[in-house]
Amino acid sequence: MQSVAVPSVGDVKKIIEDFWAADPRNRLYPGGDEKAWAEPHVGVAAADDPFFSRFKEMIGPFFWTPEEAFALAFPDDPASSSELRVISYVLPQTPATRAEQRQEKQMPAERWARSRFYGEQFNCELRLHLAAALTAMGHPSVAPERLPGFDYRHSERFGIASNWSERHAAFVAGLGTFGLSDGLITPWGKAVRFGSVVSRIALPVSARSYGDDHHAWCLWYAKGVCGACALRCPVGAISTAAGHDKVACRRYIREVTAPWATKRYGTGATPCGLCQVRIPCEAQVPAALRPISLS
Repeated sequence: MQSVAVPSVGDVKKIIEDFWAADPRNRLYPGGDEKAWAEPHVGVAAADDPFFSRFKEMIGPFFWTPEEAFALAFPDDPASSSELRVISYVLPQTPATRAEQRQEKQMPAERWARSRFYGEQFNCELRLHLAAALTAMGHPSVAPERLPGFDYRHSERFGIASNWSERHAAFVAGLGTFGLSDGLITPWGKAVRFGSVVSRIALPVSARSYGDDHHAWCLWYAKGVCGACALRCPVGAISTAAGHDKVACRRYIREVTAPWATKRYGTGATPCGLCQVRIPCEAQVPAALRPISLS
């Protein structure tokens, strides 16, 4: 049996970067020139990392481990978790989008609404492109968020929860930690989107500079100061006492910002993101919490 060449992490990053650079759907305006996202960044997690089993235990039995997601895509080609990697990537908001969003207090800025709509459409295509490219190279891969069974359920502990989480995958892959608003704070800030692919591939795993501390880069949890994201929420869905009220947040987005953005910009989707800008972690890990490797 002929062996299959294993791409490096750099090769995988190039697949993502080339698609980001060339695909015309990475735009805020269809047919326009302004990209929806700034340059992407990549991390890799081992599918047998104990965190994935822990997530399933905490969130609920409906939550997929990487091995389960892979099996859904390749039922006749099973793989053990030790054979699999989770490739996670970050798509930061552009400086122009963040600057425009910082001026808003009740509704998302136009660029933000467009990145949530057109930018996420591109992100869905990027997930599929990366999975297809790796599969064609001899490394079967799947984007769990694009599987037909991906949906949202009720977690006894956390309320609304999906059966695959891009943020949780990014955390395990060393790309960031959770903040007071439940957003993931990355070296490129919290104003970002994520994507991931599960692949049977022997890539080296990214280090987690924050270890197992899932709140390491949040000023509130780490030092008891800040709470800026709570002040940015127009409906009080974030508080230093209770964290993120997902029901209130979802209601505001579904009933207020989404219809408003659809009518005003014709974008649809579910934009808000006011809590992701005009905060110390908008575009970086706060300096007081930044590890030497990120300085």
